[in-house]
Amino acid sequence: MREIIIDTYLCSGCGTCVELSPEVFRLGDMTGKAELVTVDPQITEAVYEAAAYCPEKCIEFFPPRS
Repeated sequence: MREIIIDTYLCSGCGTCVELSPEVFRLGDMTGKAELVTVDPQITEAVYEAAAYCPEKCIEFFPPRS
């Protein structure tokens, strides 16, 4: 099973991930940075697209997609 990892240090809070996959990502109320809506979200193509379009490249997957 894959896991989504968000490097909040790199995140600029632009909201691209939220626009592309709002069922998985949201911006935190306190930090204004990306976070997961649920602990173990379903990883769909929209989630991979959100990671690909992230300008800071702060969304990664473990293990990496082959």
